[in-house]
Amino acid sequence: MDQAELNTEQVLKRDIPWETYMTTKLITGTCLQLLRRYDNRAESYRAQLLDDDGPAYVRVFVSILRDIFKEETVEYVLALIDEMLTANPKRARLFHDKSLAGEDTYEPFLRLLWKGNWFIQEKSCKILALIVSARPKTQDGVMSNGEASNSKKKITTIDDVLKGLVEWLCAQLKKPSHPTRAVPTAINCLATLLKEPVVRSSFVLADGVKLLVPLISPALTQQSVQLLYETCLCVWLLSYYEPAVEYLATSRTLPQLIEVVKSSTKEKVVRVVALTLRNLLSKGTFGAQMVDLGLPQIVQSLKAQAWSDEDLLEALNQLEEGLKDNIKKLSSFDKYKQEVLLGHLDWSPMHKDPLFWRDNITNFEENDFQILRVLITILDTSSDPRALAVACFDLSQFIQCHPAGRIIVTDLKAKERVMKLMNHENPEVTKNALLCIQRLFLGAKYASFLQA
Repeated sequence: MDQAELNTEQVLKRDIPWETYMTTKLITGTCLQLLRRYDNRAESYRAQLLDDDGPAYVRVFVSILRDIFKEETVEYVLALIDEMLTANPKRARLFHDKSLAGEDTYEPFLRLLWKGNWFIQEKSCKILALIVSARPKTQDGVMSNGEASNSKKKITTIDDVLKGLVEWLCAQLKKPSHPTRAVPTAINCLATLLKEPVVRSSFVLADGVKLLVPLISPALTQQSVQLLYETCLCVWLLSYYEPAVEYLATSRTLPQLIEVVKSSTKEKVVRVVALTLRNLLSKGTFGAQMVDLGLPQIVQSLKAQAWSDEDLLEALNQLEEGLKDNIKKLSSFDKYKQEVLLGHLDWSPMHKDPLFWRDNITNFEENDFQILRVLITILDTSSDPRALAVACFDLSQFIQCHPAGRIIVTDLKAKERVMKLMNHENPEVTKNALLCIQRLFLGAKYASFLQA
């Protein structure tokens, strides 16, 4: 059978020769007694054994993983531990019991991350993440395997574990060991571990943030919804860490988050993205970019939907207020740009203000005349007569105010589009289309008489 497709249930059907291991002194007599009591027993019976003597069983499992290298046995013990923790995740605390102070409980799992087949890697990763998250916190830092951090005995420290885990998780995101399960496993583990400040810093240092960005895209299946949710959860956790925020600002994270929140119907996905956007809103240029990307309108439409989650509703309200503040701070050209990029053109004062055109005419050259191109697209695509009229008027203003206005507008093939609108049923559209064509043909000097 393909090792990658093994599952816990199949592995636990195996018959492991514990007596042979004792004969060859790979396990002790006490180990054998405990294993005989535990192995192939009902879940309720095992639960009682773990309640009565949990740390002793942890010691047995860890010693087998440390001393025995036969793949079938390693898989079996990992499956036992996985089953025990899946039934009750709080049992991860057993690994930190004071009676295990001399045991290096992390080492076997950390080693197996890199040495084993996919089944072994996946189980080791899951178990390690649970054990790490369950460790007791102390006033002087973090306890390591129940042993004081000032001990002289060489033991795997929590920093070793977290660094090793982050390294393995990044490796899986770059080059997955399993075609379908490696990436979801890595993201699931990260969503737990990034709660730890030290993991956030290790992850950023390992250049891990860029590995999340391609995974932020609208989900099509139930599995991909869960992967998207956990990826966005990772980004949300990173949004509390300044160096990660700096990286997010230079990547395509923001447009992709907005695309997800716009198209997702899953409440938990919308909630975690809204909370992330709320965290980023006040940082750097995120606020202005959000306005640029049309988030105010998306928030309006999200607020109109029937969500039940209070955190989500609160985050949407905070986003709405924060975005309004950002819009107030924008310069007159920024506001104009917003209007054009969102396609919501109206006769706001700046359109007919000669000072606005005189002061900002060179700004129209940005990004290869992006704003002009969008105005021309509006002529092609909008069904709103007001937007069509304003777009024609603005093109005529550009022709009049820019030294090369006629040439640029002609090169951008605007003439044909404007001429079509001269027969529009709305008189406001035809009037402004005519003005634009006259300026295009007559030049600024003569056409300025026609502005009335």
